[in-house]
Amino acid sequence: MQKKNPHPTSLFRLRPTSALVLGLFAGACAAADPAVQRVAQVEFSDLFLQQPGGARIDFTRFNKGNAALAGTHRADLYVNQSWLGRGEVVLRPVGADGSDVQPCFDRAMLERIGVDLGKLGAGAQGRLEAGAEACATLPELIEAATAVFDNGEQRLDLTVPQIALSRRARGYVDPKYWDDGVTAARLQYNASTYRAESQGLASTRGYVGLNGGVNLGAWRFRHDGNLSSGDHAGTRYQSVQTHVQRGITSIRSQLVLGEAFTDGRLFDSVGFRGIQLASDDRMYPESQRGYAPVVRGIANSNARVQVRQGGNILYETTVAAGAFEIDDLYPTGYGGDLEVVVTEADGRVHTSRVPYAAAVNALRPGVTRYSLTAGQYRNPSVQRTPAMLQATVQHGFTNLLTGYGGLTVAQGYSAGLAGLALNTDYGAVGFDITQAGTRLQNQPDRNGHSARLSYSKLVAPTQTHLTVAAYRYSSRGYLSLADAMALRDLEGREPGLAGRDSQRGRLQLILNQGLPEGYGSFFVSASSQNYWNRSGSDTQFQLGYSNRYKRLNYGVSAVRQYDPLASRWDNRLMVNFSVPLGKGPQAPSAMTSLQREPNGAHGVQQVVTGALGEDNAFTYGLNAGHSGGADGSATSFGANAAYASPLATFTGSAGRSSNYTQVGAGVSGGVVAYAGGVAFTPTVGDTLAIVRAKDASGARVTGGSGLRVDPWGHAVVSNLTPFASNQIEIDPKGLPINVELEATEQRVAPTAGAMLVVQFVTDNAGRAAFLRVDAGDGAPLPFGAEVFDAEGHNVGTVAQAGRIIARGLKSDRGTLTVRWGQDAASSCRLDYALPPGDAARPGSYPAVDAACR
Repeated sequence: MQKKNPHPTSLFRLRPTSALVLGLFAGACAAADPAVQRVAQVEFSDLFLQQPGGARIDFTRFNKGNAALAGTHRADLYVNQSWLGRGEVVLRPVGADGSDVQPCFDRAMLERIGVDLGKLGAGAQGRLEAGAEACATLPELIEAATAVFDNGEQRLDLTVPQIALSRRARGYVDPKYWDDGVTAARLQYNASTYRAESQGLASTRGYVGLNGGVNLGAWRFRHDGNLSSGDHAGTRYQSVQTHVQRGITSIRSQLVLGEAFTDGRLFDSVGFRGIQLASDDRMYPESQRGYAPVVRGIANSNARVQVRQGGNILYETTVAAGAFEIDDLYPTGYGGDLEVVVTEADGRVHTSRVPYAAAVNALRPGVTRYSLTAGQYRNPSVQRTPAMLQATVQHGFTNLLTGYGGLTVAQGYSAGLAGLALNTDYGAVGFDITQAGTRLQNQPDRNGHSARLSYSKLVAPTQTHLTVAAYRYSSRGYLSLADAMALRDLEGREPGLAGRDSQRGRLQLILNQGLPEGYGSFFVSASSQNYWNRSGSDTQFQLGYSNRYKRLNYGVSAVRQYDPLASRWDNRLMVNFSVPLGKGPQAPSAMTSLQREPNGAHGVQQVVTGALGEDNAFTYGLNAGHSGGADGSATSFGANAAYASPLATFTGSAGRSSNYTQVGAGVSGGVVAYAGGVAFTPTVGDTLAIVRAKDASGARVTGGSGLRVDPWGHAVVSNLTPFASNQIEIDPKGLPINVELEATEQRVAPTAGAMLVVQFVTDNAGRAAFLRVDAGDGAPLPFGAEVFDAEGHNVGTVAQAGRIIARGLKSDRGTLTVRWGQDAASSCRLDYALPPGDAARPGSYPAVDAACR
């Protein structure tokens, strides 16, 4: 889908300044006044360009701003600067002389661009009823509307007053433009090997992670697994999940068949083998995903409405007199009260506030989210696979209230959940309670409940982001589905087993605090939990502070975490400093860290990191450290490096100390196969686009760091956003001098998991040359004259002093025709001879002298 070209092809062809200025002037005249859209005729006087000998140049080709030919064109549709999709555009001549070619609109086209047909006047309705032969232009149907067709970019720009459009949320892409992609296969891999030797004992481990899939229409087959090997554990392949899925647009949902996981929004996430049908938030416009309140108000005139948060303008629009409603705000992270400013036509200003904090499980008013899963419970640590059924539903009732509930049933287990999410002036609060029962064979049945309370708030005056503050209390008999299935499985194999620790309460806190300018910021992350069947509490926390002084970055952090190998809690304190070692863009950076380890051990480490090469493709790190404590001291040295090639990413590491030696290596990347060939890439996502650009090897592609077209004309743009407009652009810098791109930008709207093919058309028709031409009498050729090859194709224009940059020359020798008027006397024939292709310096124009007779 071709899009706006930030580097117009006319610039690549290096046309003379005069021709470019005349063309731009004609376009500017047409764009300056909507009325000129229909009467795009501008006369240019050739008196401003006096030629030697009084020669006159025919500039009539610049008189018309719209040079498109009548017919059907497949073009990109833009409505009020927003990309709508790609469709068929019919161009027909209008007017008495038939010289004005304009886009024609029927009911289907109006519906496609989002026009509310019920708002059209009687005259417009009559024009639409006139039949297919009559060309109804957009200004005739909608007052103040315009339609401009760009023939070079194959793009139709439409300007339509908001009042004539159907209401659509920002970011909306009509499902009819969602692209399921092509039949293709993809494989993402991550392989590594690691060998360490300590005190005479050596161990080697290998790992290969695989994520593959095949697309066929709207269906996606996916498999996720890994292969691991070790000196003692042997070699083992683990299948994480294998399933097929597809989107169901009509109900904004995804259907999954096979092995997958529940989403974990209400109940804890578990694996299943069966079928799942669940709503897909990604199918809604970006402005309607997540939670944001509906803003309502009343305007006394045609007023301007601004919605602000923390001093930032989130939304601005113009509303008519009367009640208004804004329901397409984008979710804004931590939240914070919204300030609604209504500026009336007479300058009066009304301000109101809407409380907003991103509550857990909160939805927009009127939005419903559901999930239905049926099949077998699946857990690699449990031998049994009992049947299970889980259903959840959430619904946003108002700005203040979202309700949700769910039910889980499995063999020997059942649980029901109900909850509310509240958005208040004092923050966002979520509360739910789960009642669960577990039947056991050799022990009394377990029945209990679990209550969860969560809170989030942005304290605006102090900019305190209390992201999550949650407390969960579980009674003695409560078990989650995973704990219940593990207990039933172990009980069946070991009768009388008491089971794992039963959690009683859990408190969690995540807080981010920004300090005044120059004083940095700090964060706190903490959790504490206790159990019914053992004393004591497991407490872990992280506390950190960071700041910057000129070029020096520094920070301090404290961590308390559980060490499962030593069965103990470890406390660590770290202080670090970082400073660049130079001022260039690839200057290395040095970081020094001081650590206080458990049992009084201490350490110091120095690390130097940097990047080299084009696109910083090669990164490296050097480290040296010293540690000491009750068990003695040790000094270590190490190095690591990574290289991101166009085909894969390679990594390596090595280290040595008085206690150990270590080496490691790895490779990661992906491969995509489709009918047009095979493409390799250092990164591959689930939703991607295969860029095809013949002869454009080395051109940079946006959408990935260092992503370039490979020698076979392929590039893979990974991690596209499903069901939304994605821009894909090729930077022509670095292309061979004889290769041009017809367009450098395209937009796509893939469905989830789609693999699209995006074709960028290149022109590599021949060679380019700089010609110094003698007209025979010592005078230069007329400025602005056109140059044609033997087949009548335009290959250039005469510039100042009779110079010509000719492109698309089919051979090293040939004849060109230079024409500056309609009669035979206003032309001459030019014979040229170029050096052999390999004699010219790559990326340069060969310069030759020629005569035109």
